[in-house]
Amino acid sequence: MAEQKTATLTIDGKSYELPIHSPTAGPDVIDIRKLYGQAGVFTYDPGFTSTAACDSTITFIDGDKGELLHRGYPIDQLASDSHYLEVCYALLYGDLPSAEQLETFESLVTNHTMLHEQMANFFRGFRRDAHPMAIMVGVVGAMSAFYHDSTDINDPHQREVATIRLIAKMPTIAAWAYKYTIGQPFVYPRNDLDYASNFLRMCFAVPAEDYEVNPILARAMDRIFTLHADHEQNASTSTVRLASSSGANPFACVAAGIACLWGPAHGGANQACLEMLKEIGSVDRIPEFIARAKDKNDSYRLMGFGHRVYKNFDPRATVMKESADEVLELLGVENNPLLQVAMELEKQALADPYFAEKKLFPNVDFYSGIILEAMGFPTSMFTPIFAMARTVGWISQWKEQLDDPQLKIGRPRQLYCGMTARDYVDIEKR
Repeated sequence: MAEQKTATLTIDGKSYELPIHSPTAGPDVIDIRKLYGQAGVFTYDPGFTSTAACDSTITFIDGDKGELLHRGYPIDQLASDSHYLEVCYALLYGDLPSAEQLETFESLVTNHTMLHEQMANFFRGFRRDAHPMAIMVGVVGAMSAFYHDSTDINDPHQREVATIRLIAKMPTIAAWAYKYTIGQPFVYPRNDLDYASNFLRMCFAVPAEDYEVNPILARAMDRIFTLHADHEQNASTSTVRLASSSGANPFACVAAGIACLWGPAHGGANQACLEMLKEIGSVDRIPEFIARAKDKNDSYRLMGFGHRVYKNFDPRATVMKESADEVLELLGVENNPLLQVAMELEKQALADPYFAEKKLFPNVDFYSGIILEAMGFPTSMFTPIFAMARTVGWISQWKEQLDDPQLKIGRPRQLYCGMTARDYVDIEKR
């Protein structure tokens, strides 16, 4: 057995030995769980960017290498050769399924896509101009009021039922949120369609005519789902884990994740890309904005280029670019000035040595935003689609946490900088 590594922390001349844990991949981790009890001090890490709050076997990211693994499988292989529900199975259960396991899993998901009919009335309680994310937060949270037989987190069977229900029903919820905001009737799911095709049909079909899902668009949508399925311990995933640590039901936990994802610094990245393209407006203005992005005295930056986590390149972007090219070839860009700007911006940025040197390559948000725009989705639907795709990641992390014998309710500490104790003063004397 390898000798346990330790780190020595010295405070006021007194030393403390802290265990060091080595992962299968990534940097070592110093275990500070007993630090407060032994030394009476906390660590300070705003944003928790240097703190591991859990151990996990689901997803691993190496930002320097541009590597993203789900259960050890590289994301580019999954996005190219697999499909979303197969990736869902791997995230949930640890390995890619056999043909029989996949057929059973797909059948379970397909047969749980309908919503309780009373939930249609819940949608109608929102204003027509409500943001689809606001609707999703409310409706997903309300699922615990409709599906009482899958809220007991201590029952493995109920956890499994909740898992299938959330993955299956989220496309219906997202599509109905979209339909409601544009004043069209709800379209019910169909069991003869695959996951992505079902979602597209529920979004774009109308009762007045038949809607045939183009397989190129369905494949592009499936890739968007796959590439957003999980992304390690990000803000929304950590929110789901924190909510779960209190014993909250799975629908409440996922609703919390959706609320966190709604923040523009997290789930709104591809929407920000489209808003940037609108700001640029026309192809002839691209050099002006590229010059601004290169000017160190200008705070402007191109949205969708580079990534906070990936310091080299976004491994999801290559596959997403393939789908973007296929979709644009199918639908064309002749009548869409926004997509014309996007294609020319990509071309000029990739040809500019500045962006190559800074490793500011187009990321997955840039290409997914282009695809969703080309398909006809408004920018208000970009984040709901992200939430729908990320649901399986949240649920996988939720299930893993509930099985962790070290599970404790989340309780971060603080560096208190307020007033010390003082006496109350009667209002007449203040």
